[in-house]
Parts: sequence; structure tokens; C-alpha cells
Amino acid sequence: MNTREKIIDESLTLFAQKGYGDVYVGQIADAVGIKAPSLYKHFKSKKDIFDAIIESINVRYGKQAMSLGINGNDKDLDAGIYMDISEDDLVRIGTDLFLYFLHDGYLSRFRKMLTLEQFKDQGLADLYTKQFYMDPVEYQSGIFDLLIRAGKFRSADPKMLAVEFYAPIYMLLTVCDRDPGAEEEAVRLIGKHIRQFSGNYGKAEK
Repeated sequence: MNTREKIIDESLTLFAQKGYGDVYVGQIADAVGIKAPSLYKHFKSKKDIFDAIIESINVRYGKQAMSLGINGNDKDLDAGIYMDISEDDLVRIGTDLFLYFLHDGYLSRFRKMLTLEQFKDQGLADLYTKQFYMDPVEYQSGIFDLLIRAGKFRSADPKMLAVEFYAPIYMLLTVCDRDPGAEEEAVRLIGKHIRQFSGNYGKAEK
């Protein structure tokens, strides 16, 4: 891990522990083991570090999605994959994504930081809403809309389908954040949830 990467990593740890607003550049430099002027050779400000964290998270997520055979952000690219996917593969992708979001060191710390900061900083509250509600629901409702239009799903409000599908998964994610011992049961419930959702709304091939 080079100095720039270490700055990002240590900053994220401090942000998750103390909250973004209560961490100062000097504290980050101390955690990295460098002087503040040396830190400024890599980043202009704390906000610059924060932006680099988001960029790193997006890159890491893109690689994970690719490893699962999906784009993860582009509903038009991914809809074709979900048109004829088996229920077992759907459970596998859903479970793998859940475990990635739970255990990825960047995402888990970022989620904890935003959970703390959403009540103190309106900008970070808006980011929390975008990151963990608006973007996932928009992506999933777009896929459900395309599946409905293709006759693969029963007719329904795509956004309501997205909320119904996503909400239990995110709830279980936050439970596991607080209680790591809940992971095994959460994974079991996610598998059952995906299969039940597929049975309720998916159209079986005749």
C-alpha cells in the first residue's frame, strides 16, 4: 500500500470511528505516520480525500460486479442478463453482492461513517439517501420495468417492486453491521427472500 492509498485507508477508518466532521487533517497525518505538509503533497484537502474514497469505492464495486457477470450500475446492460437467469443464479448473485457490501473494508466503513454523519451534515445525509436508497432503487426499478415490458415479470409498479425487493436486504445489512453473529441467518433469509420474490412476480416459462 503506497502513501496515497494509506491516507485513504486511514482516513476512512477515522471517519467511520469519529464521523467525517470530527476528523482533522493532522489526525489523518498522524495515523499514516507522516507530517501534515507531506499529506498535502497527495491531497489538497479533507474533501479531496473524501472524493478519493468515493472513487475507490466505485472502482472496487465495478470490479466485484464484473466478477459476477453484471455491470451493477447500468440497468440496460444488466436487464438482458436477468431475462433468462435461473433462480439459483439469482440467489447466488444476490447473496454474493450482500456479502461484498457487508465485508468490503471500504464500503462497510463508508456506510458506518454516513450512518453517523447523516444526522449532523445535510450534505452527507443527502449522500446517504442517494447511495443507499435512491441509486439502488432507481437501478432495480429500471430492471424490473424492462422485465415487465418483456413479459418476464407480472405487471406491477416497478418502483414498488424495487422497494419491496431492496428494503429487506438493506435492513439485514444494517443488522449485520451491528451484530456480525447475525450473518448466517441473514444469508439464509436473503436466499428465501429472493426465491419468494421471484415466485411472486416472475412468470414461469410455459
